[in-house]
Amino acid sequence: MKLQQLRYLCEVVNQGLNLSEAAKSLHTSQPGISKQIQLLESELGVDIFVRHGKRIVKVTSPGQVILEIAKKMLKHAKDLQKVGQEFTNETSGSLTIATTHTQARYALPETIKRFTAHYPKVKLILRQGNPIQISELVASGEADIAIATEAMESFNELVVLPCYEWNRCIITPPKHPLLKIKTLTLKAVARYPIITYDFSFTGRSKINYAFEVNGLIPNIVLTALDADVIKTYVELGLGVGIVAKMAFDPQRDKHLRAMDASHLFEPSITRIGIGRNSYLRGYVIDFITMFAPHLDPIKIKIAIKEHLQPEF
Repeated sequence: MKLQQLRYLCEVVNQGLNLSEAAKSLHTSQPGISKQIQLLESELGVDIFVRHGKRIVKVTSPGQVILEIAKKMLKHAKDLQKVGQEFTNETSGSLTIATTHTQARYALPETIKRFTAHYPKVKLILRQGNPIQISELVASGEADIAIATEAMESFNELVVLPCYEWNRCIITPPKHPLLKIKTLTLKAVARYPIITYDFSFTGRSKINYAFEVNGLIPNIVLTALDADVIKTYVELGLGVGIVAKMAFDPQRDKHLRAMDASHLFEPSITRIGIGRNSYLRGYVIDFITMFAPHLDPIKIKIAIKEHLQPEF
């Protein structure tokens, strides 16, 4: 059994059982992948895939078990490499951060600026997606850490650490009727078409809950994956926007106005997700403490080792 065979196996599944795409992704040949997987099946004595001719159509029951073990073995192999790198060169390597657009655009820039100044030889990779997608990237070992507000708690493979608390604002075009209201209410907001985040993003569940408990049905006419898109359509007059407060910048968003809505919605907490039992290089822990200073290195290591989910 070879690690290469396990990589081929996992990539075929990642590519929807498409051998051609797996070969392209791994920069190898389709026949080479087929041969190595067949050798693995022969060694293990079971079929991992169900085939129709040369086409793979699904994963067998024993194949599912083998696939899960293969993922863990590849992750442990990657951790072994990290240990070696840690003791040979503590200031170079790579750090892959999976995060949402809002975090990448508004929350992370200052931390990334500090980190790159301190670790100029570390290659920093940002992979954006929705909270479920970025959680999967860390769970599979394709990213070192995830930063998001939603979804990570539902992944048993992750230890989740709290970073900071935030709330929302209502954005409108200038001279909008809402701006004349002395005390902003949900009932007033619900009179207008609303543009906000896609359900899987940035505390959207808290928005829905606030309207629901007040017996209101918001007229959500458009949802988007990031705040910049929401602001664009609010500026066009299609509705009022509900976005993270950090996403509004009076200097840049001169054609919009913002009203604090922290009294209307429960606050949300942005968290960092780390793979259980992961080996984190020193500079990864430094990045986490730069982003969330209350998370000291000892607390981080204990949480990963003991699978804790600490709160503020």
